[in-house]
Amino acid sequence: MAKWANAALMFFLELGVLFSVGYWGFTVSESLALRLLAGIGAPALFIAVWAVFGAANNPPVPLKGVARAVLEILWFGGGAAALIASGLVTAGTVFAVVYIVNAVLRLMWHQV
Repeated sequence: MAKWANAALMFFLELGVLFSVGYWGFTVSESLALRLLAGIGAPALFIAVWAVFGAANNPPVPLKGVARAVLEILWFGGGAAALIASGLVTAGTVFAVVYIVNAVLRLMWHQV
């Protein structure tokens, strides 16, 4: 049960990254055009990277070991950093801590 919950948490963290970078994008500038570009473009870029390298089922370029760890740290760290950059420091910190706990449990339970 706990392993299943941890896998589900990983999925919700993935969605959280997309929400975070989208939220950041819509707060990045006074210009409506820049907000729209960043608010839609940043999640689209994150989706593309995750689809190519990090997707759970047969990504086109599967990463293993250190490369996978770097991808996850940059991707989930990007979500936490986006929250912090948009002024939601506590939310960004909590997001980072939850990701770290999730990652450690996935390593311990061989879910990676």
